[in-house]
Amino acid sequence: MPLSLVYFVQNRTFVPMIKQVRPKKNLGQHFLVDLNIARRIADTVDACSNIPVLEVGPGMGVLTQYLMQKERSFKVVEIDSESVDYLHEHFPALTDSIISDDFLRMDLHQVFDGKPFVLTGNYPYDISSQIFFKMLDNRDLIPCCTGMIQREVALRMASAPGNKAYGILSVLIQAWYDVEYLFTVDEDVFNPPPKVKSAVIRMTRNSTTRLDCNETLFKRVVKTVFNQRRKMLRVSLRQLFCTHPASTEFYSLPMMTMRPEQLSVDAFVELTNLVEAELKAVSTPE
Repeated sequence: MPLSLVYFVQNRTFVPMIKQVRPKKNLGQHFLVDLNIARRIADTVDACSNIPVLEVGPGMGVLTQYLMQKERSFKVVEIDSESVDYLHEHFPALTDSIISDDFLRMDLHQVFDGKPFVLTGNYPYDISSQIFFKMLDNRDLIPCCTGMIQREVALRMASAPGNKAYGILSVLIQAWYDVEYLFTVDEDVFNPPPKVKSAVIRMTRNSTTRLDCNETLFKRVVKTVFNQRRKMLRVSLRQLFCTHPASTEFYSLPMMTMRPEQLSVDAFVELTNLVEAELKAVSTPE
């Protein structure tokens, strides 16, 4: 999209409303039209330099045009065929790097021949959590993830223990990534405007290579207790012991009077090990 085709409103630079792709509600599309915000989002990938970049959901390329200037390998993945056609027409230099596919169904090892890459984008609200769960499943491929999401989700991801926003997404992501809440974005810089504010975040892989617990059980424990977040652990954990009830000693442990939002990632690792030991104890015949 030519940068000369812009107009100015209240000190903001906007993309013109001419020959645009029609935003589709079923795809959760809210196209960013503020070029200053787009440039700031594009610059968030600089914290993880010298590796390729994959943009999810480029739409009409408002963010894409700045990412293309980063002088590194760059691709976009777009599920909307109308947007794909628009990108081919307006970004001919990007033609061989446009992937017409569903990001959630892709084999990410195929994108850059197994090489690590930065994930970024103006993520659709409806599937942002699914995108980040896929990131977690491919964390060895994605050392850095940036982009714009619903502000409420961003606050959950960056929240520390003890806050109301702290939850499942906080624990599972912070187990593997350091999360930075970078800045808030108002509703009026989108077409159509969403009903909520947005936020730009950056996640960078931490030094954790493996959790000191059963990682499958870790996820199950986190989800189980946060599904009853107002209850003490000794109450919510009973769901994990339906077949073989846990012992009185287990429920008497000091941690059992806590609620899930009080537990750090390390505490959840400890809890997972306690649960695993108790599951083995109660299921083993005497």
